[in-house]
Amino acid sequence: MNPEELKSFLDEKVDLYNNPNFIESDPIQIPHLFSLKQDIEIAGFLSATIAWGNRKMIIKNSHRMIQLMGNSPYDFVMSHQDHQLEELQNFVHRTFNGQDFISFIKGLQHIYKNHDGLENVFQKHQEQNSMQKSIHEFKKIFFEIDHQYRTQKHISDPLNNSAAKRINMFLRWMVRQDNKGVDLGIWKNISPGLLSCPLDVHSGNVARKLGLLTRKQNDGKALSELDIKLRELDANDPVKYDFALFGLGVFENF
Repeated sequence: MNPEELKSFLDEKVDLYNNPNFIESDPIQIPHLFSLKQDIEIAGFLSATIAWGNRKMIIKNSHRMIQLMGNSPYDFVMSHQDHQLEELQNFVHRTFNGQDFISFIKGLQHIYKNHDGLENVFQKHQEQNSMQKSIHEFKKIFFEIDHQYRTQKHISDPLNNSAAKRINMFLRWMVRQDNKGVDLGIWKNISPGLLSCPLDVHSGNVARKLGLLTRKQNDGKALSELDIKLRELDANDPVKYDFALFGLGVFENF
């Protein structure tokens, strides 16, 4: 395919998958349960954090996290009692355990109490061409609280050559101005043009087959390569192509 044909093909796939039907089988359904900005952010952040493995299990365990917080994430983060945190101890999703969950609640409280919320932290450290430094700075601030060292692995650092798939997915949900009702787009102070594709096995394999990616590993260098290509296709909304790459990989076995 020449560049025009490739863009036309991918735009078609974006239209096919970027619609409300996508929500039913995706963890993005969790933040869609809420209307308060902080509830949306926290529900989105926590469900994106555990978004690896079987999608049904991700969704099931994300719902469980919300239930353990009394279905009021922001209220729980800001005003929980110690005995309520103890009730999180038995939570497990793959390697994310109850102690990690408790640390994340404390990290979120620190962000809202001392740094004016999640959007403010990401917005403050954004660069002209990417959100990678912003993610790095967010991780540093998030873990200023007392925590077990092992918990840090649940937030990737792009400056350590990670593709940071889950946090980039969270940023897509919060930032991307979607007129199709899928991405929530509640953060208005970060340009969607700065976002990076949530690069995983599916999107990476499809990107390679389409000539958008040559690097074999799904790491930070691959993400930079893919960013350049997707911004050539649409500089204002490059991560809309996540719907195409993911849809082709997961639903069409492309």
